[in-house]
Amino acid sequence: MNISELQIYCKNTEEYISIDGGETLLGIVQPLLHRMKFTPLCAFVNNQAEDLHFRVYRPKHVEYLGIDHPSAQRVYARSLCMVLYKAINDLFPGKRLRLEHSISNGYYCILKHDKTTLTPEIIGRIKDRMAEIIADNITFIRRERLTTDVIEMFRRQGLNDKVRLLSTIDDLYTAYYQLGDIIDNFYGPLVPSTGYLKVWDLQPYENGMLLLGPDAENPNQPATMVPQPKMFKAFTEYIAFNDIIGIDDVGYLNKAINSRQAPLLINVAEALHNKMFASIAAEITRRYHEGGARVVLIAGPSSSGKTTSSKRLAVQLLTNYIVPKVIELDNYFVDRAHTPKDESGEYDYESIYALDLEQFNTDLECLLAGETVDMPTYNFTTGEREYRGNTLHLDPNNILLIEGIHGLNPELTKGIPEQQKFRLYVSALTTLSIDDHNWVSTSDNRLLRRIVRDSKYRGIQARDTIARWGSVRRGERKWIFPYQENADATFNSSLLFELAAMKPQAEAVLKKVPASSPEYAEAYRLLKFLSYFDPLDEADIPSNSLLREFLGGSSFDY
Repeated sequence: MNISELQIYCKNTEEYISIDGGETLLGIVQPLLHRMKFTPLCAFVNNQAEDLHFRVYRPKHVEYLGIDHPSAQRVYARSLCMVLYKAINDLFPGKRLRLEHSISNGYYCILKHDKTTLTPEIIGRIKDRMAEIIADNITFIRRERLTTDVIEMFRRQGLNDKVRLLSTIDDLYTAYYQLGDIIDNFYGPLVPSTGYLKVWDLQPYENGMLLLGPDAENPNQPATMVPQPKMFKAFTEYIAFNDIIGIDDVGYLNKAINSRQAPLLINVAEALHNKMFASIAAEITRRYHEGGARVVLIAGPSSSGKTTSSKRLAVQLLTNYIVPKVIELDNYFVDRAHTPKDESGEYDYESIYALDLEQFNTDLECLLAGETVDMPTYNFTTGEREYRGNTLHLDPNNILLIEGIHGLNPELTKGIPEQQKFRLYVSALTTLSIDDHNWVSTSDNRLLRRIVRDSKYRGIQARDTIARWGSVRRGERKWIFPYQENADATFNSSLLFELAAMKPQAEAVLKKVPASSPEYAEAYRLLKFLSYFDPLDEADIPSNSLLREFLGGSSFDY
């Protein structure tokens, strides 16, 4: 072998591959496909996600990604979105597609500012046109031009949301994709051509339609739509709020920040949280006085703001003359020797069976019967439960607050009558979009919260938080999300301004992730995502804000 040959290292096959220079990732992978046993959709090049049309001119470290990888799943979803946009543009020129948010295993889509009813017939026509575009195997062509030129191109296409966004950022050049006669831009790559998108569906959903990609467990079939009326209602209420204040995308948010309207925006968003806590507390109080709710179960995924939500709710209940008492579920862990293990052989503390359900229910029953109960304390050093003389008794004006990921699971409190329970689900249901075709993932919002909090309070670097996030998400899908609709109330903990407020702290810790580490790909993606936001000075955020749980400066003790 000539040592002057250009070489790349392919992680998938663990070998160096000699190339001339200028080849695309798609061309390079062709001789390797029979050994990979999956269809590559994109690749990490030096731990940065690139589409397969990326040309290689220098030595690179390359890892090809299939549909089972989260990055490839995002690539697939973005590509389906552009096909949907083209189908609507072909059938109904001038109609504006908006992808609102993810829900029910898919992406909820509407026609923006349009009174046209998306009937099953119209959705069927759009679906048929999408199928034709996919069958034609049209190439997604990536281009890059001066941002001023791209703004003008989007203006001619009627995409004022993208014009607004690009006008508020300082990039000299902007990348975009062309599909036939339309253009669009995304903050990540697309698949090489529409023919890659073989698994999908489009179904009527509420007042719009649901775009479904491959099922997470079986990628050979589309995801199954799961009815989530309570979650949809929570999203819809916040979207209506965004419409009232005139900020539903990052372009509008940036304009508000630059015009010094951020303090007003913060006050209005925080007032909405206050209103929601007061409403939830009022409903709990009503049930309490009717002989019902004595146990309030607060559940939600990681970094949803459960802890601050429970403290804010406790304050509201006190104003209603109800005194909350708190039980920490962690103290009911079984002894470590009896803790279930996950598929990797590690202790699975997120399993509901890591808790002593029998003892927990026995103690609850005794407390509700007016008895004084010896309360356990879990010793995380020894891995054993201890009794240290702590007792708990409920007076007539007391109510129990129990925070934990399993609060909505009927198995947790199976010994307690339903009428004595009030279940609250807390999650950051992000309703702000980057633009009409680029939604903000609720998971990304929570991940950024956790990265900031882990770094600030726990001494955990962003690299380690990112590495653990996949396991956290698997636990959520197994133990939390299936029970969302059991909630008596849903509290949306997201704040319209929070990503702009978190940006300075998040960027500082994300930039410390080494480029040589596998986690760099996710850090790079999140930095690109945050680049669309103008920073917001956190000085005007009140000390009781839910966001203070992550940023610091809270008036609550944690």
